[in-house]
Formats: sequence, structure tokens, C-alpha cells
Amino acid sequence: MKVVVIGSGGREHAICWQLARSTRVEQLIACPGNPGIDKIATCWRDTDLIASPDSFVQRCKVENVDHVVVGPEVPLVAGIADLVRAAGIACFGPGAIAARLEGSKAHSKDFMARHRIPTAAHRTIHSIEELAAALDHLPEKVVVKASGLAAGKGVIVCDDRAQAQAAAEAMLSGESFGESGKIVVIEERLFGPEVSVLAVVRGTDALLLPPAQDHKPLLDGNLGPNTGGMGAFCPGNIVGPDELARIRTEIIEPTLEGLVADGVDYSGVLYAGLMWTPAGPRVLEYNCRLGDPETQPVLMRMQSDFADILEATAGDGPSGASVTWDERNALCLVLASDGYPAAPRKGQIIEGEIYSAIDDEIQVFHAGTSSDDQGSCLVSGGRVLGVTALADSLVEAKELVYARAAMIHFDGKIHRSDIGTFPGSLEPTTSIESN
Repeated sequence: MKVVVIGSGGREHAICWQLARSTRVEQLIACPGNPGIDKIATCWRDTDLIASPDSFVQRCKVENVDHVVVGPEVPLVAGIADLVRAAGIACFGPGAIAARLEGSKAHSKDFMARHRIPTAAHRTIHSIEELAAALDHLPEKVVVKASGLAAGKGVIVCDDRAQAQAAAEAMLSGESFGESGKIVVIEERLFGPEVSVLAVVRGTDALLLPPAQDHKPLLDGNLGPNTGGMGAFCPGNIVGPDELARIRTEIIEPTLEGLVADGVDYSGVLYAGLMWTPAGPRVLEYNCRLGDPETQPVLMRMQSDFADILEATAGDGPSGASVTWDERNALCLVLASDGYPAAPRKGQIIEGEIYSAIDDEIQVFHAGTSSDDQGSCLVSGGRVLGVTALADSLVEAKELVYARAAMIHFDGKIHRSDIGTFPGSLEPTTSIESN
């Protein structure tokens, strides 16, 4: 197989790492890739390819690419998967209509309401004039969400009505999140542990990946602003077999049946960001691709060939793929740049142990890096690196990760010190919102 992976982040590095281990992938390409991916794959860095989906598809046709894997949400929402499939090339990722589940929170909330998928009570508003009435119908503690894509940062958790009003007004005015915030979803604030469930799907056929747990807030103890994720571990210590079966029957299956009922052909990954409330699992959000940084620890544990999943999803369905998992624990720590998530510093030189052998049980996945003409690796994003380790216990994995993280240096390096510290039961002890 000749495979192209679209993207340049930690998720795409983890995908490339898995595919580089495959005996079936003869040539692996990333577009545009990053300095870490460059060690294991060919990188197409032509700006025309990145800016023009038509040019990208044409390049794939000329080079006889067999399969395209789309990592980030933006090209999926823009319809890149539709163009790739129209060119006769297999694609791992849903088309534009299906990807609206992530691209529009207003659309996904309407979808959940119509198909009776458990979620928080909510209101969708389009103007400041609608704000007071919406807040009147909801509890005092709410979450204000930009409906459009906001790179994992378009969620404001509010303790009272004044905070909610200020957050919603800033979004609706365009001050916060630009066009992505011109439509706002305000929903009841849910309480409980947060769980990420990733399912590879085609139609109503689904292969559930091992649940992971993500740490969204910037600071230790789940304090500070929401981010795209400061770390994750797999398997989670909240969802067991019984809970996973309940998530399948109450969340995943109704979602897939609802898509079919709406005439939507969904193929790729469905990510359900859930909160386990005292009443059971509730959907916080859908994503239409593998999560970041959850993908890093999940794929670290995959022992089977990821290329088999790609082919099965494009064929008869992912549940027919033979998938095996390492019994050990995997943990990912995100090293971010000072100022993240609002205004991260960029351009600093990264030094230290930032590359790993392909079969090493400690991997450093590049998330926001670039290289200069002198060959130095530079900070180019808010989340810079995802240090990920596999070990017999979560405690051991955490020790390995933090030891490697201490060997990596760049000016303004920040990270949480408590990744992997989460309650080990379904008691409602946290109040984290996802995006």
C-alpha cells in the first residue's frame, strides 16, 4: 500500500508511527508532516498541495496513492474526503455532510435531540437579543460553546449567569473565536468524570477502540482555561466492560442509526466526548476524527496492523478487522509553550531527546514543531510535543514520561504535573467540559 496522511500534529505523527510499522505499507507520505514525522515518512511540504484540495488529489492520482488518512478536522469539514473518494482513492475519514457533527455544535445538538441521544439541556442562539431567554431556560451553571470549529478552545465553563452572559456576548460579537462564535450553544453544565470513546465506523458497523481519558484544563488539579488537551492515558480507569457496553447501546449505536436515518454515509472515526453523570453517560460533543492527544496513548497500545483497519473500513466494515492490544498502560504528557492556549510563544529552539526509535516504548510525538535552514527544531504551535510511554502500570508509564520530558528543553516549556491522576470510579467528582 501507498498511504498519505494529511496533517502535521501529534495525532498525525502517532498515525504515521503506527503505519510505518506495518509490513503492508510500502510507502508512507505525510502532507505536510513535521520534523518528527520526517524521520519515518516522506513529507509533501508543497504549499500548493496544502492550500488546494484539488492539487492534493491530483498529486495522489499521479503518484498512484492507494489510501488517504485525514487527521485534522478542518479538511474533513471542508470536504477533502469527498474529493479523494471521487477520484477513486480510498479515504479514512467522513465526508463534509457527515463531518458537520463536529463542524457545527448547533447541528450536532439538533441531531442528538431528534434522535434522543442523551446530552445536556441546551439552547442555540444567533444573536445577543436571544441570550436572556436562553439563559432563563437553563440552570445558573452553564457552558457556553462556539458552534463552529475553534481548535479545541471554544468552550467557556461558567459558574454564574454573569459569566455566561459575558462569554456569549463576546462570541456573538465576533470578539471571541471570530466566525466560529457567531452561533452559540449554551448548555446545562454537567458534572462527573469525562471519558473519550473512539469508534471506527462504516455505516452502522463499529469497532470501539479502548477508552482513553483526557486532561483538558491547562493547570494541575483541573484548573485554568480549557485547552485542546494537556495529556491522556489509556486504558482509562473509569469505564469497564459494562460501562462500555452501555455507551455502545445508548450512544454509539443510536448515533450511527440516526446518521443512516438522515441519509448520511459515515465512514471513518466517530469520537464521542462523554461525561458520566449520576444519570449515566451524556454526550458533550462529537468529533469526526481521532482525538488529540488521546490518539497517542491509544495507538501506542495497538499491536496489530493499523493498515488492516484502514482497508476493512473502506471495505466490508471495521468490525471485521483483526485487532489486538498490548495489555500495558500508555500515557501521554503534552509539553506546551508559555501563553497557550490564548497566545503561545513560537520560534524557540527545542533541544534534548525529541526523537525516538520506531519500536521504542517511549515516543515523542511532534505536535507543534517546524525546522529551520540550520536543521534546528523549533516551536511552531501551542502544544509542542506529546511524550508518550508504554509500561506495566500507569504509575510506571507516568515515571517514564516525566523522566523523558525533563530531558527536553525550550524556552517557555510548560506542562501539567498530574497527568494520569484521576478518580478510579464513577463517582461524580469532576466538572470538566470538553471541546
